[in-house]
Amino acid sequence: METILEVREIRKHYGDKEIVRGVSLSVRRGEIKVLIGPSGAGKSTLLQMINFLVMPDQGNILLEGCRIDPGRKRELCAYRQQVGMIFQEFNLFDHLTAVGNVEIGLVHVKKMSRKEARRRAMSELDRVGLAEHAGKYPAELSGGQKQRVSIARALALDPKVMLLDEPTSALDPELIGEVHAVIRDLGASGMTMIMATHQIGFARAVAHEMIFMEDGRIVEQGPPNVILDEARCARTREFCAKIDQLGARP
Repeated sequence: METILEVREIRKHYGDKEIVRGVSLSVRRGEIKVLIGPSGAGKSTLLQMINFLVMPDQGNILLEGCRIDPGRKRELCAYRQQVGMIFQEFNLFDHLTAVGNVEIGLVHVKKMSRKEARRRAMSELDRVGLAEHAGKYPAELSGGQKQRVSIARALALDPKVMLLDEPTSALDPELIGEVHAVIRDLGASGMTMIMATHQIGFARAVAHEMIFMEDGRIVEQGPPNVILDEARCARTREFCAKIDQLGARP
């Protein structure tokens, strides 16, 4: 498989503290990479830098071999259409219905007609199992439904890569499964994804590769069975053992 997204020696400082320390990774088309590690490891900042919501201090990001210059507004806008982002919080517009939240980007970014945007938005809501809730406002939806709307909104822009930052962390336990089901379906359809999560059992099931981060660095990476069961680094083994003790793995 060809490399679709590449991160080269990316760094970020906040004051005197370096949050992300020279991280490099590459993702092949159709691959799912999962970032794990303790809180404060730099996972969320890394994902936000890949989408240029946080600007890197150093390093480069390449999409399909082309280096992205975030200083060029048109280039950055085009890049963000191709690299979708799903957050811990749902970031929906409260004054818009579910279908309105999905179609707004199609009208204002893709410049679709209202009729065409509505048809595409309904298709994406159906894809995540929410067609019957299209007319509801965010206040009328459960947390799991809100997150599925946000996923539908990102999918409507036809991204080549999806970034997911703890997509179920704000959900009650009984709602997590419905979002996981959508992510599984996306993976089965060939969507390229980078996801940060503490749901290690789910990560084991969907990841092609797991990346253990701590203190802004990649400590170890490899297939899920290696990272979770046969890690080389003592710190990786210690972290995974604690997860076992908490019963987070099946």
